[in-house]
Amino acid sequence: MQTDYKGRIGNLIRDARKHRGLTQHQLAELLATSQSAINRIEKGHQNLSLEMLARIGAALDSEIVALGAGPTHLRVVGPTTLSGSIEVKTSKNAGVALLCASLLNRGRTTLRKVARIEEVNRLLEVLGSLGVQTRWLNDQNDLEIIPPAELDLAHIDEDAARRTRSVIMFLGPLLHRADTFDLPYAGGCNLGTRTVEPHMSALRPFGLEVKATDGSYHATVNRAVEPERAIVLTERGDSVTENALMAAALNPGTTVIRNASSNYMVQDLCFYLQKLGVQVEGVGSTTLRVTGCEQIDVDVDYSPSEDPIEAMSLLAAAIVTRSEITIKRVPIEFLELELAILEGMGFRYSRTEEYVAANGATRLIDITTYPSDLVAPLDKIHPMPFPGLNIDNLPFFAVIAAVAEGQTLLHDWVYENRAIYLTELNKLGAQVKLLDPHRVLVEGPTHWSGAEIVCPPALRPAVVILLAMLASKGTSVLRSTYVIHRGYEDLAERLNLLGANIETFRDI
Repeated sequence: MQTDYKGRIGNLIRDARKHRGLTQHQLAELLATSQSAINRIEKGHQNLSLEMLARIGAALDSEIVALGAGPTHLRVVGPTTLSGSIEVKTSKNAGVALLCASLLNRGRTTLRKVARIEEVNRLLEVLGSLGVQTRWLNDQNDLEIIPPAELDLAHIDEDAARRTRSVIMFLGPLLHRADTFDLPYAGGCNLGTRTVEPHMSALRPFGLEVKATDGSYHATVNRAVEPERAIVLTERGDSVTENALMAAALNPGTTVIRNASSNYMVQDLCFYLQKLGVQVEGVGSTTLRVTGCEQIDVDVDYSPSEDPIEAMSLLAAAIVTRSEITIKRVPIEFLELELAILEGMGFRYSRTEEYVAANGATRLIDITTYPSDLVAPLDKIHPMPFPGLNIDNLPFFAVIAAVAEGQTLLHDWVYENRAIYLTELNKLGAQVKLLDPHRVLVEGPTHWSGAEIVCPPALRPAVVILLAMLASKGTSVLRSTYVIHRGYEDLAERLNLLGANIETFRDI
């Protein structure tokens, strides 16, 4: 029994390490130990002190154990039928981009209803270490951001910076504030060099050169260099597009960005830049024309739009539990394809007329779901850049396909090995077959039954397991749910308001 327990901890550490993109050698360096020690730990052949577990958890940003209080778990009693109505919260990815973009402005930025999640908290710690004043104004999660006259780049909070993936989006705004600077990041050199390359090809035309070494991006800026022609992004990524936009915002000429992402968080960034006085043409398309300003010093108030991924989570919860609920403030333009696929599977719902989000641009609707008998789609389900099916929404189709009659093929071509986490649904009674690192075959319908599962280190698959537990007969336990808190605010509590029976607890 004891050996089995060590093996489970070892598997958890291995999964969290892989999710962070680290090799055993890189994790060993972070912990000042040997690669062979990490290998023994992951195989369950090593006794571990509480202190070592806490250090591993900090290095991997995964709450394997927290000293003084164990990790939080969720106990779910089902099957559940949900009822009532719920509002979609604002987009976490837009909030993260806007926090980075606030560095462009020398004036005060007020952001409305910001997602109060762990990723945002880490960024606020990084901003605070640079001398930026931030404060929550009220219980509506309105956030005020006031930058200093000069940013203190020498004293950046390295620990907080390494615990957020978004720190790479500081490159675009900071290249206008300093000729040289260092940004710490998580992971070793190899990972850094690979992930920074699409950003570099986007930012090189503005004079930025970056070397990724020993866990830091070393940046130097040549002020004589300005974009001479259109910037073609080698990857239509959201954060790459955002970095290019932020660099262009303080470049007084006109910058053309081609193969740009037109996803929801990019559009929110464009609308914010327009409020700062930056001209942005082509919002919602793959070609953006940006005419920047010499300097930006304005007091601005902006409301990021609602989160389409959270809206999809709530839709999946309703479908899996065969419930009638009303989901309010759904950003329909970023869910149209998902809804079209669901309609083809037999999903029944009604919708209101469209109305406009608080940002004055994004189209919203309210959706009422009805219990539906689903059939598997004829074609495979795969993500594409917007306006295709959102990559973050793909995992929700695993739990939806599990309640549909027939076989559904899901193809997650973007991420290596994320699909494997979806096979955890099998512990609850699903039939999910892993075909290769990118593809799973789901056979339904499923008779769900409760089980105890350790939370996978990937956010969306973790939520998918929680949603399946809502439909499962009996008591289920989802262990170590820190990853869910990184991307969702009060998800369990909000599902309970709809009638779920989810209890948060810690081991004594």
